[in-house]
Amino acid sequence: MESQVRGGTRWKRFAVVMVPSVAATAAIGVALAQGALAASFSVSGQSFKVTANQLDGTGFVQYGALDQGYTLTGDKTVHPVAVSAFKSATIQNMCQSVVTPGIPLLGSVSLTLKAGEDKPVEASNLYIDVADLEADATFTNINIGVAAKDSTKGPGMKGGNEQSNPNGFAQEADKAVLKNVKQTAWATTAGTFKLSGLKMSLSTGTHECY
Repeated sequence: MESQVRGGTRWKRFAVVMVPSVAATAAIGVALAQGALAASFSVSGQSFKVTANQLDGTGFVQYGALDQGYTLTGDKTVHPVAVSAFKSATIQNMCQSVVTPGIPLLGSVSLTLKAGEDKPVEASNLYIDVADLEADATFTNINIGVAAKDSTKGPGMKGGNEQSNPNGFAQEADKAVLKNVKQTAWATTAGTFKLSGLKMSLSTGTHECY
């Protein structure tokens, strides 16, 4: 394992729950809009799971934040997240799932989205609010311990409904490659999000990507 601050850095099978000394992200959510970056929204009471064979990203930054939102019963809450952002990214063989419990007569209902099997998913100005992540990750020219507001490699800090300290810990890299991705997230926003070969399905019971 290489430990340089600058150069190629690799961590095998790492997990991150807003831990400052790890890096990276994996992708995905449903596109919010094509063009302008989504502004402000409160996150729902349901996190979602994502898997991908590989994410190739350029212009990467990650910093800690708190997402404001609601529980499924309507109470206000906050979620600690590691916001991972890319200027651009491609994602191979993406799966996203979310499970809604407590549906009358049905119990749980699962929504599953799949895309990028034949042609990679493409995204620009991609932000993922990550609660948990496992992947094989390689970073090129990484800087660890940058003040979040002074990061220059990524697309900058996201505004809106999250709380983050601009003077807090961040890490950045020219390029990030994540393989064998498994991720739980609370939100995803993107300037553009192109999902080639998108397939959506609903099913009763709990059927998650992992």
